[in-house]
Amino acid sequence: MTTKTAFLALLLSPVLLVPVLAQAESEDLKTLQGATTANEWHLSKYDATHRIKSYQKREDGKSIRSFKLDYIVDANIEKVGKVYLDVRKWTRWWWKVKEAKMIKEVSAREFIFYIAHRAPVANPDRDVVLRATIEPYNAKTKSATLTIRAVAGFVPIKQGHVRMVAEDMVAKFTALDDSHTRVELEGYIDPGGNMPGWSINFIQRQAPYYTALALQRMVNIDTLYDKDDSDDTESNDNGTHPVYSLMDK
Repeated sequence: MTTKTAFLALLLSPVLLVPVLAQAESEDLKTLQGATTANEWHLSKYDATHRIKSYQKREDGKSIRSFKLDYIVDANIEKVGKVYLDVRKWTRWWWKVKEAKMIKEVSAREFIFYIAHRAPVANPDRDVVLRATIEPYNAKTKSATLTIRAVAGFVPIKQGHVRMVAEDMVAKFTALDDSHTRVELEGYIDPGGNMPGWSINFIQRQAPYYTALALQRMVNIDTLYDKDDSDDTESNDNGTHPVYSLMDK
């Protein structure tokens, strides 16, 4: 064993990891308790360069924080919606999503889909079935809303995965002009199973922010969303690809 290998093995050994994780959990708890009171939003991160504001809130009766994002995307609302609603491609940009597929088209404004997440080290991967409901663009408010809630059934729990209790969120999209869209997102994630509180709250801080960054980039990758999707294998029962939009059809 080389010196470098031996050092890495020692660094990752349970003997050293336990105090590190314990310290992380302690610091996370201090942040949660000291930075904000219950049921109030706290600004946890402000990225002025990318115009992203991240908030967190701890609520009475819940050990896991809720999150909120407020950011600007340099694209019109129709294109932002096209990226956001193409859940088959979430593996390309949504935080730690390793599998995503459409399950059922309920209507032109509602569908059910499945996603699986890569979990932090030493934790089983997570999966969840979600129901998405679209409140289409309103010309008076210049906004549209997407509501996503975890639902039971539809897909059996896969071996090596833990079914999430919640990955719930409400996203409001507001057209600022022809090339800028404001996204306001509120959500709550409960990964289910046994996962340390510090790990869950770390995900709550990281996942929404990096997903917002990825969305800002994805809207500018025209080749992914302006090309013919005939090479995609997933389709509905009629042999066509489901296409959803924030705009009123």
